[in-house]
Amino acid sequence: MSHHNSGPRAHQMPAGDITDMYVFPAPGQEGRLVLVLDLVPFAEPDATFAPELLYRFRARPVKRDPGSAAHFMVAGVDQEVTIDCTFSPAEGGGQHGICTTSTGTSVTLTVGDESGGGDSAGPLRVFAGPRWDPFFDDASALVSTITTGKLAFTDSGTILGDGKNVLSIVVEVDTAIFNGAQMLAVVGETLIAGSIPMRWERFGRPELENAILGMKQYDQVNRDLEIRDLFNSEDVFALADTYAGAYRARLNANLAFWDGLDGETGWPLAYDGTHPLTDLLLADYQIVDITRPYAEDTFLEIERAALDDREHTTCGGRSPNDASMPTLYTLLINAGKGPRITDGVTSATRPAAHVFPYLVAPNQHPPAHEPH
Repeated sequence: MSHHNSGPRAHQMPAGDITDMYVFPAPGQEGRLVLVLDLVPFAEPDATFAPELLYRFRARPVKRDPGSAAHFMVAGVDQEVTIDCTFSPAEGGGQHGICTTSTGTSVTLTVGDESGGGDSAGPLRVFAGPRWDPFFDDASALVSTITTGKLAFTDSGTILGDGKNVLSIVVEVDTAIFNGAQMLAVVGETLIAGSIPMRWERFGRPELENAILGMKQYDQVNRDLEIRDLFNSEDVFALADTYAGAYRARLNANLAFWDGLDGETGWPLAYDGTHPLTDLLLADYQIVDITRPYAEDTFLEIERAALDDREHTTCGGRSPNDASMPTLYTLLINAGKGPRITDGVTSATRPAAHVFPYLVAPNQHPPAHEPH
């Protein structure tokens, strides 16, 4: 649940609360890409989707741009591919959904049916339903690190609320839909459905909103501003100028906090106080190379290659079995130039599978949700 509680809105409408997103080439299947959107923390094993919401994946071609502080350049809206999923009200016969691509392909499905809608040889295959939450990290140690200003990770971490469920949408798509692109920038969103859908939340990289944007105490410019709902509601591919200064001030301050945790300076600030990672992280999407095969622990590899001015060697993106948090901590704290910063959690209790629908069956007896 690397995005749960990413602002007050998460409590106002838990059905739209995104917990995670994963993007990875389908294992052993050339030309297939998997996209996963997880929602509703502590979902019951028979939970259903909100018919009032639209669940969306957005993908655009992206290329390296050495001249940009963000290191990448994303294509325009005319090259965007979307996959939208909506659901009927849950009734006695179960709940049904339909997922449609912007290129015109649609599949219907029954929530909880592991065979999904569509088929493995078709352009689109979709599963939707409760799953065991695949995300793993020591969230308690993360909170302690943020609140005390001292690294609290140990070699024996614990997954907070281990065994909890989430509602998952798993999409497997033929990469031909992306019209020859090599790399994609991908974001997941929840929107309030209607003639003019309103973005409620979005997800790019894990823990950006909570572990990096969430802290107020180090921001000398906007210390009283709850910035996360503003950031979540924006189009990541076209951030408006309105709050750009507030986002940058928060990132500059909090990234400097993370860099200082080991007593070393891995990321010297620019003359104006800008942190070297600020622009890269403001572009909050996952980057995946859809021409490379599935691999694990590839999270941020494409971005780190750009920072190091080298060619990337993996598919990038993020699979459910990636130890993504140690990768993020190491980048933030020592710029990847020191030892790997681990939190003592090496895998989920029930790791994801390598076959559709990838995430494992829900826990029939999940732990109780302790309210915040």
